[in-house]
Amino acid sequence: MTSATFSNPAFRPYRPKFIAALNGIGRLLEALGLRASLDAASLIAAARKKTGLQDFGDESFRSGLEILTRSLDTEAHLHPVGRLIMRQRLIGLLVVRLKAQQLFTRHPEIRQQPITAPLVIAGLQRTGTTMLHRLLAADPQLRAMRSFEAMNPIAEAYPAGAVDPRLKATRLAEKALRYMAPEFFAIHPVDADAPEEEILLLDYAFLSDVAESLADVPSYAAWLKRQDVTPAYEYMKSLLQLMQWQQGSKRRWILKTPAHLGHLDILLQVFPDAKIIQTHRDPARTAASYSSMMAHGHGVFTDTVDAHAVAAHWHRKNVAMVEAALQVRAAHPASFIDVSYYDVIEEPMAQVRRIYEFAGLALTPDAIAAMEATRRDNPQNKHGVHSYALEDFGLSLAQIRRDYGRYCEFFGIPEDDGKAASA
Repeated sequence: MTSATFSNPAFRPYRPKFIAALNGIGRLLEALGLRASLDAASLIAAARKKTGLQDFGDESFRSGLEILTRSLDTEAHLHPVGRLIMRQRLIGLLVVRLKAQQLFTRHPEIRQQPITAPLVIAGLQRTGTTMLHRLLAADPQLRAMRSFEAMNPIAEAYPAGAVDPRLKATRLAEKALRYMAPEFFAIHPVDADAPEEEILLLDYAFLSDVAESLADVPSYAAWLKRQDVTPAYEYMKSLLQLMQWQQGSKRRWILKTPAHLGHLDILLQVFPDAKIIQTHRDPARTAASYSSMMAHGHGVFTDTVDAHAVAAHWHRKNVAMVEAALQVRAAHPASFIDVSYYDVIEEPMAQVRRIYEFAGLALTPDAIAAMEATRRDNPQNKHGVHSYALEDFGLSLAQIRRDYGRYCEFFGIPEDDGKAASA
């Protein structure tokens, strides 16, 4: 194990020796002027060359791309391998936009696909959203986006009997992440064929906080905070329509991402009949675990992680999200159902029945059997228990109680022991 340099001595993410060696070589090359470019024009040119396509359709995404790439280039302290991975990731987003636009132009009926009454799980991180998402997604009546589809929503022809190339590529990326950050899997499960968060679809518009989960990008974060993210939600809907059109499926979507909490007004503008499931758990129990997850995310791409600053940034964002959600809920009370993490742990099927009644869905024997199988295959802490204390990330129980006080009081969230929060 090779440890990198971190400003908080309590945080020591894993750095494989091979990656450390590659970074050493990369720094020598950078000293000679050989550096992976993060210039927006370079990324756009690379995507166009890779696809042979030119038309992005609506090019309003360029502002976000340009600000993000400048922030990554000048503020994120990316190590050479991280810089190269980030470049390829951004090119991949642009490639999808080009290919999607080609399909939208050839098949305008794609954007006429109805996305009817999607179920949307929107709770703070570590409140059981992933567990509940995978449980509901097991129902054959519902349709969840899979990780490999999030990485590339566009299905292309491949030989009969072969594995979807997107699935192969995502499995390779999963192995790479497991190699570079094995502890990450104990915090948040990653599986190429499992249900995934559609925040990754918002990222195709360069109007999402995915970048903030991967790197220190303060300029981009400040810019994003001032933006109307409606174009990102509209583009997300277009990509859901594209996937639905490709499969010829009319099943109801089951969506999930904590990021929706900050934009529920826009979500309901784009999906007016959405049924929103807000999950709840004492933030004192979850804040340290999520801070650890974010710090490990940064640690994949940089040798300089200020774990306290990362935790403080996401603490501010999360408090702002739950406050924004309270305002939207006051205007749309019938669109929401509340689900306690503790109730899901104790009696998951009872909570499923509540959700199905709220959503107007029939809980069939096939659905129950599929959900029970999913529970058996995905027990809690399947990938290990990862525990951290709030103090490891510069947070305090008093601070959590103060800043989340209105949220916890409104929903009657019971106080849990926040001293050592585990994944």
